[in-house]
Amino acid sequence: MSLLTSTLWPYAMLILVGFLPNEIWRWIGLALARGIDQSSEILVWVRAVATAVLAGVIGKLIFFAPGALASVPLPVRLLAIVAGFAGFMVFRRSIFAGVATGEAVLIFGALLAPHL
Repeated sequence: MSLLTSTLWPYAMLILVGFLPNEIWRWIGLALARGIDQSSEILVWVRAVATAVLAGVIGKLIFFAPGALASVPLPVRLLAIVAGFAGFMVFRRSIFAGVATGEAVLIFGALLAPHL
């Protein structure tokens, strides 16, 4: 049985088309960024732009929620963001703690919202 006729072909295509092209650019970026000063003006600007884009995507997901997230009420989504930020700050700026806290509040809020 060949890879194209097996049930694994969608996963193979996902790796070939989605993962490998991105991974190549990550490795090239890693190799080129070795000598860059982290406090350089251009890198500070790039980091600020990346942060702004991420904030915009998160804002869009909160206020114009797609799919199943749209069934979660807006106050619950906002509370999850606030709780996630609080968890981030309380646990010494731990990204994992912030994401876990926000996700827990979102899940419990979504489960409790229909009963309120």
